This record gives sequence, structure tokens and C-alpha cells, in this order.
Amino acid sequence: MRVFIAGLLLAIGLPALADNYQTLYQTAGWPEQRSHFRDALQAAQQRYQNSLPPALYQTLVDNSNRRFSAEAIDQRAIGQLRQALPETNPALQFFQSSVGKKVVAAEVSATRSDQIARSAGGLPKIQANATRQAQIKRIAAVIPAREAGAEVSMALAGLAADSLSQMLPGLMGQAQGMIGQQRERIMQQMNNGDLENTLLYVYRTLTDAELTQFADFASSPEGTRYYQAALAALRAGLGSDSN
Repeated sequence: MRVFIAGLLLAIGLPALADNYQTLYQTAGWPEQRSHFRDALQAAQQRYQNSLPPALYQTLVDNSNRRFSAEAIDQRAIGQLRQALPETNPALQFFQSSVGKKVVAAEVSATRSDQIARSAGGLPKIQANATRQAQIKRIAAVIPAREAGAEVSMALAGLAADSLSQMLPGLMGQAQGMIGQQRERIMQQMNNGDLENTLLYVYRTLTDAELTQFADFASSPEGTRYYQAALAALRAGLGSDSN
């Protein structure tokens, strides 16, 4: 009887555990971010249309649509999140809070195609008091903004390389090596000042107190584990070979 009860509790608990990851994925804004990435993907595909031979261009479109389908991205990302994040409750509680919702809204807004186009010429210099500057430094030290930006950039920039490698397999190693070097250059280009100004701009709608609450979560052990898992999930979602 005890074995039966234990098995029943386990059977009930497993779906609930799975739902926690799905809920966290949705609450933290991943589906919206994935949608914005696919908007950028379509724009990148169009840029290649007039510069590639028709056969190579069609291969590019077919490969990228298959690799970056909404279902494929979600499945890979959530699967990695399950592996990398043992406990979902701290992150879920934060992102379900009023401050967490404002953080997610700010991040989702910043990656919309119209916002990216508006800031293409560079972001304005954000003036901030000492409190905001201190909290942004804390946030910048924890959230993997450089790494995430590089992964997205390289996923888009690698479209042609992936398709060319499929048609000419001997170029695969060389292409991947060049992409890896470019990833490092992108991260190096964003120095601390640029990163902090970017974060000040992205989170400009948060009050000083709300920014402090965000920094407290991000720099906590639970927040650190979430953002490490989030980067791993992003890489998995994009099908990146980066470790």
C-alpha cells in the first residue's frame, strides 16, 4: 500500500514539475523573445536573397526555417532548462511579481524589431544617479547580456555558412571556426560602459527601488543559477555548438 501511494504521488508530482518549467518559460518572456528572433531571422533571410545563387538561397531558407521553427526552439530550450535549473520556484516567484513583470516587459520591448531599428544608430547616453548606476553594475555582472547578444548575432550571421557547409561539407570546420572567432569579437566589442548604458536604457521604466529588487534577485544564488541556466537554454534553443 505504501508503495502504491508513493507511486501515485510521484505520478501526480511529475506533471506538476513539468508545468513549472513551462510556466517559467512563458512567464519570463521566452515565447515573445523567440517570436522577435524569428522576425529578425526573416529579415536576415531577405537580405541574402539578392546576394546568393537561387539554389543556395533556398537551402538557406529551408535549413533556417527547420532549425529555428518555433516548436524546435521551444523544445530545445525548455529541455535544456530542465537539465540546468534544478529548482524553478525562486525564479518563477520573481518573474510573477510586479517587479519581475516589469523586467520582462522591458526586455521584450527592447527586442521588438521597431525598437531595434530605432536604436540602430546607437543608444542615447543615459544619465543615472549613483543608486541606479550601482544597481546596474550589479545586474551587468550577473546577467549574460554579452553572451546572449553574441549567440543571437551569430545564429543570424551563420545562416549562409550553415547552408554553404551543407552543400560543401569540407568547409564545415573552417566556417565554424570563423563563427567562433566572430562570437568572441562581438562580446569584446561591448565594453562595460556600453553594456551598462544599454541596461540603463532597457530598464529605464523601473524605479530605483524596483531596479534594486531586480539586482537583489539577479545577484542572489538562485538568480545566478537561473541566468546560467537561461544562457544554456538560449544556446540550446538556437542550436548553438558553443559551450
